[in-house]
Amino acid sequence: MKQLKYQQMIPFSLALVMLSFSAISCNAQSRLLALSKGDHTLAIIDPVTLKVLARVPVGSDPHEVIASADGKTAYVSIYGGGTLHELNVIGLVAKKPLNTIDTRPLFGPHGLTFVNGKVWFTAEGSKAVGRYDPSTGKLDWCMGTGQDRTHMIYVAPDGKSIYTSNVSSGTISLLTETSNGNREDWSQTIIPTGKGTEGFDVSPDGKELWAAASDDGKISIIDLAAKKVASTIDAKVFGANRLKFTPDGKMVFIASLGSGMLTIYDAKTLKEIKQLKIGSGAAGIVMDPNGARAFVACSPDNYIAIVDIKTLEVTGHIDVGKNPDGLAWAAQN
Repeated sequence: MKQLKYQQMIPFSLALVMLSFSAISCNAQSRLLALSKGDHTLAIIDPVTLKVLARVPVGSDPHEVIASADGKTAYVSIYGGGTLHELNVIGLVAKKPLNTIDTRPLFGPHGLTFVNGKVWFTAEGSKAVGRYDPSTGKLDWCMGTGQDRTHMIYVAPDGKSIYTSNVSSGTISLLTETSNGNREDWSQTIIPTGKGTEGFDVSPDGKELWAAASDDGKISIIDLAAKKVASTIDAKVFGANRLKFTPDGKMVFIASLGSGMLTIYDAKTLKEIKQLKIGSGAAGIVMDPNGARAFVACSPDNYIAIVDIKTLEVTGHIDVGKNPDGLAWAAQN
């Protein structure tokens, strides 16, 4: 009876403890991935404790990383300024290298994404986009863009639309697949945006593409249905390197490698909300899927800044090694 009375006295507190434990248990299945270009390692980070669980060796010039849909495998692009030709495969459960994919004849793999069970990547040195099928261990498709420094990539969930930024050409490529019997037919629309266009992202509803040009600091907003620039913001984000929507689509974060500023825009009003100094230079951005935090690689400062999305303030730093850059989220199923 005494035990029953005690339980009756604290049902609310007990419920809070159980709820907290459940949230931690769920988050413990996810991992933050961060590349160190200086140390040539991939850091695997617990997003709850913010502790580095492992540092896995990768190739000589790692730039971007992506995880498979089940969160058990990571792919790292070995870039070499457009001259190298490798994707490193990392086992995230065993926390060790698995194998290396030779992307030749495509050179300079950089931007990465994982859609429909396949790895899609830009090949900057070949002015192209490629696709790797892990189930067969082969490159099964590629398409040229004809643009200089085809760098970052987005692939729509159905795999029928691909968007790339072309840094030196100052353009965005929209590649679209149309069915033609058993053959894949693709077309390209090239949209001028501005020299140094590199960082871009697609709104969560799939209607807009925002791209930042480092040379003139402007942001181009592309209507993806109309395939044209709908608006341009003179944001003055000089040195812009990466751009990301928050998961709810309400805000856009732009990182400047030149100034170390994180510029935050309202996606609806197109007005600047805040500029946040996070270091000497800001590069890769990844959003916590629950919408609570943004992680921003501050390459010259050798840390990742943690930004609270509600308060828009820096709440901490993570040391992942020298010159951090590419970031990704791995949700293990």
